[in-house]
Amino acid sequence: MENLNINTYHSTDEINPEVWDVLLLRRKLDLLLRTGKLLMESAADTNRIERNMKRVAAFMNIPEEKLHIDIRWTMIMVNVSDEQHSFSKFQKCENHAINMTMISQISKLSFKATEENYSLDDYEKELEKIIHTPRNYTPYLVAIGAGFACGGFCKLFGSDWIAFLFASICAFIGFRTRAYCVKTGINVYMSIGIAAFVSTCLAYASSFSGLSSTPYHPLLACALFIVPGVPLINFVDDMIDNHLLVGITRAANTIMMIGAMTFGIAFAMRILIVNDLNINQKINELSIVSHDSYLVYAFAAAIAAMGFSMIFNVPKRLSWIVATGGIIAVCTRNFVNLELGYGPVIGSFMGSFTVSLIAVKATHWFHVPNHVLTIPSVIPMIPGVLMYRSLLGFIELHGVIGEVTNAFSNAVDSALIILCISLGVAIPNIVARRNNNGIKNKPLRAS
Repeated sequence: MENLNINTYHSTDEINPEVWDVLLLRRKLDLLLRTGKLLMESAADTNRIERNMKRVAAFMNIPEEKLHIDIRWTMIMVNVSDEQHSFSKFQKCENHAINMTMISQISKLSFKATEENYSLDDYEKELEKIIHTPRNYTPYLVAIGAGFACGGFCKLFGSDWIAFLFASICAFIGFRTRAYCVKTGINVYMSIGIAAFVSTCLAYASSFSGLSSTPYHPLLACALFIVPGVPLINFVDDMIDNHLLVGITRAANTIMMIGAMTFGIAFAMRILIVNDLNINQKINELSIVSHDSYLVYAFAAAIAAMGFSMIFNVPKRLSWIVATGGIIAVCTRNFVNLELGYGPVIGSFMGSFTVSLIAVKATHWFHVPNHVLTIPSVIPMIPGVLMYRSLLGFIELHGVIGEVTNAFSNAVDSALIILCISLGVAIPNIVARRNNNGIKNKPLRAS
Protein backbone atom coordinates (compact mmCIF):
# COMPACT_ATOMS: atom_id res chain seq x y z
CA MET A 1 0.00 0.00 0.00
CA GLU A 2 2.96 2.33 0.55
CA ASN A 3 3.60 2.61 -3.20
CA LEU A 4 0.00 3.36 -4.20
CA ASN A 5 -0.58 6.59 -6.07
CA ILE A 6 -4.03 7.92 -6.95
CA ASN A 7 -2.75 9.38 -10.21
CA THR A 8 -1.97 5.89 -11.55
CA TYR A 9 -5.64 4.91 -11.42
CA HIS A 10 -8.57 5.94 -13.56
CA SER A 11 -12.17 6.19 -12.55
CA THR A 12 -12.91 2.93 -14.41
CA ASP A 13 -10.34 0.94 -12.47
CA GLU A 14 -11.71 -1.32 -9.81
CA ILE A 15 -10.15 -0.42 -6.50
CA ASN A 16 -11.09 -1.46 -3.04
CA PRO A 17 -13.10 1.48 -1.57
CA GLU A 18 -10.88 1.57 1.52
CA VAL A 19 -7.76 1.80 -0.65
CA TRP A 20 -9.36 4.53 -2.73
CA ASP A 21 -10.14 6.56 0.40
CA VAL A 22 -6.51 6.27 1.50
CA LEU A 23 -5.23 7.41 -1.89
CA LEU A 24 -7.64 10.32 -1.95
CA LEU A 25 -6.72 11.41 1.55
CA ARG A 26 -3.03 11.26 0.73
CA ARG A 27 -3.56 13.52 -2.26
CA LYS A 28 -5.52 15.98 -0.15
CA LEU A 29 -2.81 16.09 2.50
CA ASP A 30 -0.16 16.55 -0.17
CA LEU A 31 -1.98 19.57 -1.63
CA LEU A 32 -2.60 20.93 1.85
CA LEU A 33 1.09 20.66 2.74
CA ARG A 34 2.17 22.26 -0.53
CA THR A 35 -0.11 25.19 0.27
CA GLY A 36 1.43 25.60 3.72
CA LYS A 37 4.95 25.27 2.33
CA LEU A 38 4.42 28.05 -0.21
CA LEU A 39 3.09 30.35 2.50
CA MET A 40 5.94 29.60 4.90
CA GLU A 41 8.60 30.02 2.23
CA SER A 42 6.99 33.32 1.14
CA ALA A 43 7.30 34.73 4.71
CA ALA A 44 3.67 34.54 5.81
CA ASP A 45 3.05 34.73 9.56
CA THR A 46 2.19 31.43 11.25
CA ASN A 47 -1.39 32.38 12.06
CA ARG A 48 -2.07 33.10 8.38
CA ILE A 49 -0.52 29.79 7.36
CA GLU A 50 -2.68 27.91 9.84
CA ARG A 51 -5.88 29.76 8.87
CA ASN A 52 -5.28 29.25 5.15
CA MET A 53 -4.52 25.56 5.61
CA LYS A 54 -7.68 25.06 7.68
CA ARG A 55 -9.71 26.90 5.04
CA VAL A 56 -8.29 24.66 2.31
CA ALA A 57 -8.92 21.60 4.48
CA ALA A 58 -12.56 22.66 4.85
CA PHE A 59 -12.81 22.97 1.07
CA MET A 60 -11.42 19.43 0.84
CA ASN A 61 -14.06 18.21 3.30
CA ILE A 62 -11.54 17.31 5.98
CA PRO A 63 -13.28 17.81 9.35
CA GLU A 64 -11.39 20.29 11.51
CA GLU A 65 -11.81 18.15 14.64
CA LYS A 66 -9.88 15.36 12.88
CA LEU A 67 -7.17 17.65 11.49
CA HIS A 68 -3.94 18.37 13.36
CA ILE A 69 -1.40 20.86 11.99
CA ASP A 70 2.07 21.49 13.38
CA ILE A 71 3.95 24.35 11.73
CA ARG A 72 7.71 24.80 12.09
CA TRP A 73 10.18 27.07 10.28
CA THR A 74 11.65 24.17 8.29
CA MET A 75 8.90 21.57 8.50
CA ILE A 76 5.10 21.43 8.32
CA MET A 77 3.33 18.34 9.66
CA VAL A 78 -0.30 17.34 9.10
CA ASN A 79 -2.23 14.49 10.68
CA VAL A 80 -5.81 13.32 10.08
CA SER A 81 -7.08 10.79 12.57
CA ASP A 82 -10.29 9.29 13.91
CA GLU A 83 -11.16 6.40 16.19
CA GLN A 84 -9.81 3.81 13.75
CA HIS A 85 -7.17 5.38 11.50
CA SER A 86 -4.37 7.93 11.60
CA PHE A 87 -2.59 9.40 8.54
CA SER A 88 0.39 11.76 8.75
CA LYS A 89 2.48 13.60 6.16
CA PHE A 90 5.46 15.94 6.41
CA GLN A 91 6.74 18.73 4.17
CA LYS A 92 10.16 20.38 4.25
CA CYS A 93 10.40 24.18 3.90
CA GLU A 94 13.82 25.26 2.69
CA ASN A 95 13.80 28.13 0.17
CA HIS A 96 12.64 31.05 2.30
CA ALA A 97 12.14 34.35 0.44
CA ILE A 98 9.69 37.22 0.82
CA ASN A 99 6.92 37.06 -1.79
CA MET A 100 3.84 39.09 -0.90
CA THR A 101 2.17 38.37 -4.24
CA MET A 102 2.25 34.63 -3.61
CA ILE A 103 0.79 35.09 -0.11
CA SER A 104 -2.01 37.18 -1.57
CA GLN A 105 -2.74 34.73 -4.41
CA ILE A 106 -2.87 31.69 -2.14
CA SER A 107 -5.16 33.51 0.27
CA LYS A 108 -7.53 34.31 -2.60
CA LEU A 109 -7.33 30.73 -3.88
CA SER A 110 -8.33 29.34 -0.47
CA PHE A 111 -11.57 31.35 -0.63
CA LYS A 112 -12.18 30.86 -4.34
CA ALA A 113 -11.88 27.08 -4.12
CA THR A 114 -14.83 26.92 -1.73
CA GLU A 115 -16.93 29.61 -3.38
CA GLU A 116 -16.64 28.08 -6.86
CA ASN A 117 -16.72 24.46 -5.69
CA TYR A 118 -13.35 23.49 -7.14
CA SER A 119 -12.40 19.89 -7.65
CA LEU A 120 -9.00 18.72 -6.43
CA ASP A 121 -7.74 18.85 -10.01
CA ASP A 122 -8.91 22.47 -10.32
CA TYR A 123 -7.22 23.40 -7.06
CA GLU A 124 -3.96 21.73 -8.02
CA LYS A 125 -4.00 23.42 -11.42
CA GLU A 126 -4.46 26.87 -9.83
CA LEU A 127 -1.77 26.13 -7.26
CA GLU A 128 0.67 25.22 -10.03
CA LYS A 129 -0.12 28.49 -11.79
CA ILE A 130 0.76 30.40 -8.63
CA ILE A 131 4.01 28.47 -8.20
CA HIS A 132 5.12 29.23 -11.75
CA THR A 133 4.02 32.88 -11.77
CA PRO A 134 7.14 35.02 -12.38
CA ARG A 135 7.97 37.78 -9.91
CA ASN A 136 6.53 41.20 -10.66
CA TYR A 137 9.92 42.85 -11.10
CA THR A 138 13.16 41.78 -12.79
CA PRO A 139 16.26 41.41 -10.56
CA TYR A 140 17.81 44.67 -11.81
CA LEU A 141 14.54 46.55 -11.34
CA VAL A 142 14.37 45.25 -7.76
CA ALA A 143 17.96 46.43 -7.21
CA ILE A 144 17.01 49.89 -8.50
CA GLY A 145 14.03 49.90 -6.14
CA ALA A 146 16.28 48.87 -3.24
CA GLY A 147 18.69 51.66 -4.15
CA PHE A 148 16.00 54.33 -4.16
CA ALA A 149 14.56 52.91 -0.93
CA CYS A 150 17.90 53.54 0.78
CA GLY A 151 18.05 56.94 -0.89
CA GLY A 152 14.66 57.68 0.64
CA PHE A 153 16.05 56.64 4.03
CA CYS A 154 18.97 59.00 3.49
CA LYS A 155 16.61 61.91 2.78
CA LEU A 156 14.50 61.03 5.81
CA PHE A 157 17.68 61.26 7.90
CA GLY A 158 18.13 64.87 6.74
CA SER A 159 20.46 64.62 3.73
CA ASP A 160 20.48 66.72 0.57
CA TRP A 161 19.50 65.30 -2.81
CA ILE A 162 23.10 64.64 -3.89
CA ALA A 163 23.58 62.42 -0.85
CA PHE A 164 20.24 60.79 -1.73
CA LEU A 165 21.69 59.89 -5.13
CA PHE A 166 24.96 58.59 -3.65
CA ALA A 167 23.11 56.41 -1.13
CA SER A 168 20.93 55.01 -3.92
CA ILE A 169 23.93 54.08 -6.07
CA CYS A 170 25.80 52.46 -3.16
CA ALA A 171 22.72 50.47 -2.14
CA PHE A 172 22.11 49.35 -5.72
CA ILE A 173 25.66 47.98 -5.96
CA GLY A 174 25.39 46.37 -2.52
CA PHE A 175 22.08 44.73 -3.41
CA ARG A 176 23.48 43.29 -6.62
CA THR A 177 26.56 42.12 -4.71
CA ARG A 178 24.40 40.15 -2.30
CA ALA A 179 22.38 38.66 -5.18
CA TYR A 180 25.59 37.59 -6.92
CA CYS A 181 26.98 36.04 -3.72
CA VAL A 182 23.78 34.05 -3.14
CA LYS A 183 23.76 32.93 -6.78
CA THR A 184 27.32 31.62 -6.51
CA GLY A 185 26.40 29.53 -3.46
CA ILE A 186 27.84 31.69 -0.70
CA ASN A 187 26.07 31.36 2.65
CA VAL A 188 23.15 33.80 2.91
CA TYR A 189 24.45 35.45 6.09
CA MET A 190 27.93 35.80 4.65
CA SER A 191 26.38 37.34 1.55
CA ILE A 192 24.64 39.91 3.75
CA GLY A 193 27.91 40.77 5.49
CA ILE A 194 29.73 41.20 2.16
CA ALA A 195 26.94 43.38 0.75
CA ALA A 196 26.94 45.60 3.85
CA PHE A 197 30.72 45.93 3.68
CA VAL A 198 30.71 46.90 -0.02
CA SER A 199 27.86 49.41 0.41
CA THR A 200 29.50 51.07 3.42
CA CYS A 201 32.90 51.37 1.73
CA LEU A 202 31.33 52.93 -1.37
CA ALA A 203 29.29 55.34 0.74
CA TYR A 204 32.41 56.44 2.58
CA ALA A 205 34.24 56.93 -0.72
CA SER A 206 31.39 59.16 -1.94
CA SER A 207 31.97 61.51 1.01
CA PHE A 208 35.18 62.73 -0.65
CA SER A 209 33.39 63.95 -3.77
CA GLY A 210 32.74 67.38 -2.30
CA LEU A 211 29.39 67.52 -4.10
CA SER A 212 27.16 67.05 -1.08
CA SER A 213 26.67 69.27 1.96
CA THR A 214 25.73 66.14 3.95
CA PRO A 215 28.48 63.72 2.86
CA TYR A 216 28.15 61.24 5.75
CA HIS A 217 24.44 60.57 5.52
CA PRO A 218 24.84 57.87 2.82
CA LEU A 219 26.83 55.87 5.39
CA LEU A 220 23.69 55.65 7.53
CA ALA A 221 21.36 54.51 4.76
CA CYS A 222 23.33 52.55 2.16
CA ALA A 223 22.91 49.11 3.77
CA LEU A 224 19.37 49.41 5.11
CA PHE A 225 17.94 47.34 2.25
CA ILE A 226 19.09 44.40 4.40
CA VAL A 227 16.91 45.35 7.40
CA PRO A 228 14.83 42.20 8.16
CA GLY A 229 11.53 43.99 8.67
CA VAL A 230 9.31 41.08 7.62
CA PRO A 231 10.96 38.41 9.85
CA LEU A 232 10.98 40.86 12.76
CA ILE A 233 7.29 41.74 12.48
CA ASN A 234 6.37 38.08 11.93
CA PHE A 235 8.35 37.20 15.06
CA VAL A 236 6.35 39.67 17.15
CA ASP A 237 3.10 38.48 15.54
CA ASP A 238 3.91 34.81 16.22
CA MET A 239 4.90 35.42 19.83
CA ILE A 240 1.69 37.36 20.52
CA ASP A 241 -0.32 34.59 18.82
CA ASN A 242 1.42 31.99 21.04
CA HIS A 243 3.28 30.33 18.17
CA LEU A 244 6.37 30.40 20.33
CA LEU A 245 8.58 27.88 18.58
CA VAL A 246 8.23 29.43 15.12
CA GLY A 247 8.49 32.91 16.63
CA ILE A 248 11.76 32.08 18.38
CA THR A 249 13.14 30.61 15.15
CA ARG A 250 12.17 33.74 13.24
CA ALA A 251 13.83 35.82 15.98
CA ALA A 252 17.02 33.78 15.64
CA ASN A 253 16.97 34.30 11.87
CA THR A 254 16.43 38.04 12.39
CA ILE A 255 19.32 38.23 14.83
CA MET A 256 21.57 36.37 12.40
CA MET A 257 20.67 38.78 9.59
CA ILE A 258 21.20 41.84 11.77
CA GLY A 259 24.45 40.34 13.07
CA ALA A 260 25.72 39.71 9.54
CA MET A 261 24.80 43.24 8.47
CA THR A 262 26.40 44.68 11.61
CA PHE A 263 29.59 42.70 11.04
CA GLY A 264 29.89 43.95 7.46
CA ILE A 265 29.29 47.56 8.48
CA ALA A 266 31.52 47.32 11.57
CA PHE A 267 34.36 45.74 9.61
CA ALA A 268 34.15 48.50 7.01
CA MET A 269 33.94 51.20 9.68
CA ARG A 270 36.90 49.76 11.56
CA ILE A 271 38.98 50.01 8.39
CA LEU A 272 37.67 53.51 7.68
CA ILE A 273 38.19 54.76 11.23
CA VAL A 274 41.87 53.92 10.98
CA ASN A 275 42.12 56.50 8.21
CA ASP A 276 39.57 58.96 9.55
CA LEU A 277 39.61 59.28 13.32
CA ASN A 278 36.88 61.94 13.25
CA ILE A 279 34.24 59.82 11.54
CA ASN A 280 32.67 58.75 14.84
CA GLN A 281 32.36 62.37 15.97
CA LYS A 282 30.97 63.42 12.58
CA ILE A 283 28.22 60.81 12.70
CA ASN A 284 27.41 61.56 16.34
CA GLU A 285 26.96 65.21 15.38
CA LEU A 286 24.34 64.37 12.76
CA SER A 287 20.91 65.57 13.85
CA ILE A 288 18.07 63.09 14.19
CA VAL A 289 15.48 65.89 14.18
CA SER A 290 13.53 66.52 10.98
CA HIS A 291 14.31 69.92 9.44
CA ASP A 292 12.68 69.60 6.02
CA SER A 293 9.02 70.24 5.29
CA TYR A 294 6.40 67.51 5.65
CA LEU A 295 6.08 67.53 1.86
CA VAL A 296 9.74 66.53 1.42
CA TYR A 297 9.52 63.82 4.04
CA ALA A 298 6.29 62.52 2.53
CA PHE A 299 8.01 62.25 -0.85
CA ALA A 300 11.04 60.48 0.64
CA ALA A 301 8.82 58.10 2.63
CA ALA A 302 6.83 57.22 -0.50
CA ILE A 303 10.04 56.42 -2.41
CA ALA A 304 11.36 54.24 0.43
CA ALA A 305 8.06 52.39 0.86
CA MET A 306 7.72 51.72 -2.87
CA GLY A 307 11.32 50.50 -3.02
CA PHE A 308 10.66 47.95 -0.29
CA SER A 309 7.41 46.92 -1.97
CA MET A 310 9.54 45.91 -4.97
CA ILE A 311 11.94 43.95 -2.74
CA PHE A 312 8.98 42.17 -1.12
CA ASN A 313 7.29 41.53 -4.51
CA VAL A 314 4.11 43.39 -3.62
CA PRO A 315 1.62 43.41 -6.54
CA LYS A 316 2.20 46.40 -8.85
CA ARG A 317 -1.38 47.58 -8.50
CA LEU A 318 -0.74 48.24 -4.80
CA SER A 319 2.39 50.37 -5.22
CA TRP A 320 0.53 53.64 -4.73
CA ILE A 321 -1.26 52.20 -1.68
CA VAL A 322 2.06 51.25 -0.09
CA ALA A 323 3.47 54.70 -0.93
CA THR A 324 0.46 56.33 0.74
CA GLY A 325 0.96 54.09 3.78
CA GLY A 326 4.61 55.17 3.99
CA ILE A 327 3.56 58.83 3.89
CA ILE A 328 0.97 58.31 6.64
CA ALA A 329 3.42 56.37 8.83
CA VAL A 330 6.29 58.88 8.61
CA CYS A 331 4.15 62.01 8.86
CA THR A 332 2.26 60.60 11.85
CA ARG A 333 5.59 59.66 13.47
CA ASN A 334 7.00 63.14 12.93
CA PHE A 335 3.84 64.86 14.15
CA VAL A 336 3.67 62.85 17.38
CA ASN A 337 7.42 63.13 17.90
CA LEU A 338 7.98 66.81 17.07
CA GLU A 339 4.67 68.64 17.28
CA LEU A 340 3.25 66.80 20.28
CA GLY A 341 6.63 66.12 21.89
CA TYR A 342 6.09 62.46 22.80
CA GLY A 343 9.44 61.34 21.36
CA PRO A 344 10.47 58.99 18.55
CA VAL A 345 9.48 55.76 20.36
CA ILE A 346 5.82 56.72 20.85
CA GLY A 347 5.85 58.48 17.49
CA SER A 348 7.03 55.35 15.69
CA PHE A 349 4.43 53.23 17.46
CA MET A 350 1.63 55.61 16.51
CA GLY A 351 2.83 55.78 12.91
CA SER A 352 2.79 52.00 12.45
CA PHE A 353 -0.38 51.60 14.51
CA THR A 354 -2.23 54.14 12.35
CA VAL A 355 -1.16 52.45 9.13
CA SER A 356 -2.11 49.00 10.44
CA LEU A 357 -5.46 50.28 11.66
CA ILE A 358 -6.25 51.71 8.23
CA ALA A 359 -5.02 48.51 6.58
CA VAL A 360 -7.55 46.47 8.58
CA LYS A 361 -10.23 48.10 6.42
CA ALA A 362 -8.10 48.44 3.30
CA THR A 363 -7.51 44.70 3.12
CA HIS A 364 -11.23 44.29 2.34
CA TRP A 365 -11.13 47.04 -0.27
CA PHE A 366 -8.12 45.65 -2.12
CA HIS A 367 -8.53 41.97 -1.19
CA VAL A 368 -5.00 41.39 0.11
CA PRO A 369 -3.56 40.28 3.48
CA ASN A 370 -2.80 43.00 6.02
CA HIS A 371 0.99 42.56 5.96
CA VAL A 372 1.16 43.12 2.21
CA LEU A 373 0.14 46.72 2.83
CA THR A 374 1.59 47.47 6.26
CA ILE A 375 5.12 46.09 6.32
CA PRO A 376 6.55 47.99 3.32
CA SER A 377 4.77 51.12 4.60
CA VAL A 378 6.39 51.15 8.06
CA ILE A 379 9.93 50.20 7.05
CA PRO A 380 10.85 53.88 6.35
CA MET A 381 10.61 54.57 10.09
CA ILE A 382 13.66 52.40 10.89
CA PRO A 383 15.96 54.50 13.18
CA GLY A 384 19.14 54.34 11.10
CA VAL A 385 20.94 57.25 12.80
CA LEU A 386 20.53 55.77 16.29
CA MET A 387 21.60 52.33 15.06
CA TYR A 388 24.82 53.70 13.58
CA ARG A 389 25.57 55.83 16.61
CA SER A 390 25.27 52.76 18.80
CA LEU A 391 27.41 50.66 16.48
CA LEU A 392 30.16 53.26 16.25
CA GLY A 393 29.97 53.85 19.98
CA PHE A 394 30.77 50.20 20.72
CA ILE A 395 33.49 50.07 18.04
CA GLU A 396 35.22 53.17 19.42
CA LEU A 397 35.26 52.37 23.14
CA HIS A 398 38.35 53.87 24.78
CA GLY A 399 37.44 53.59 28.46
CA VAL A 400 36.24 57.19 28.72
CA ILE A 401 33.48 57.77 31.25
CA GLY A 402 30.08 57.82 29.58
CA GLU A 403 31.07 56.03 26.38
CA VAL A 404 29.36 52.77 27.25
CA THR A 405 26.32 54.62 28.56
CA ASN A 406 25.90 56.62 25.35
CA ALA A 407 26.39 53.59 23.10
CA PHE A 408 24.00 51.47 25.16
CA SER A 409 21.44 54.29 25.31
CA ASN A 410 21.41 54.60 21.53
CA ALA A 411 21.11 50.82 21.20
CA VAL A 412 18.16 50.68 23.61
CA ASP A 413 16.40 53.60 21.90
CA SER A 414 16.78 52.07 18.43
CA ALA A 415 15.65 48.64 19.71
CA LEU A 416 12.59 50.18 21.38
CA ILE A 417 11.65 52.03 18.21
CA ILE A 418 11.94 48.87 16.10
CA LEU A 419 9.94 46.89 18.67
CA CYS A 420 7.23 49.56 18.76
CA ILE A 421 7.04 49.59 14.97
CA SER A 422 6.52 45.82 15.05
CA LEU A 423 3.91 46.02 17.81
CA GLY A 424 2.10 48.85 16.06
CA VAL A 425 1.75 46.69 12.96
CA ALA A 426 0.84 43.48 14.79
CA ILE A 427 -1.71 44.62 17.39
CA PRO A 428 -4.53 45.98 15.17
CA ASN A 429 -4.14 43.03 12.81
CA ILE A 430 -4.39 40.50 15.65
CA VAL A 431 -7.31 42.25 17.36
CA ALA A 432 -9.26 42.54 14.11
CA ARG A 433 -8.47 39.05 12.89
CA ARG A 434 -11.57 36.94 12.59
CA ASN A 435 -11.51 33.52 14.15
CA ASN A 436 -11.39 30.82 11.52
CA ASN A 437 -13.25 28.42 13.77
CA GLY A 438 -16.48 29.65 12.20
CA ILE A 439 -15.83 27.57 9.09
CA LYS A 440 -18.32 24.76 8.92
CA ASN A 441 -16.52 21.52 8.33
CA LYS A 442 -18.07 18.78 6.31
CA PRO A 443 -17.64 15.04 6.80
CA LEU A 444 -14.71 13.41 4.99
CA ARG A 445 -15.82 12.14 1.61
CA ALA A 446 -14.58 11.82 -1.97
CA SER A 447 -14.79 14.94 -4.14
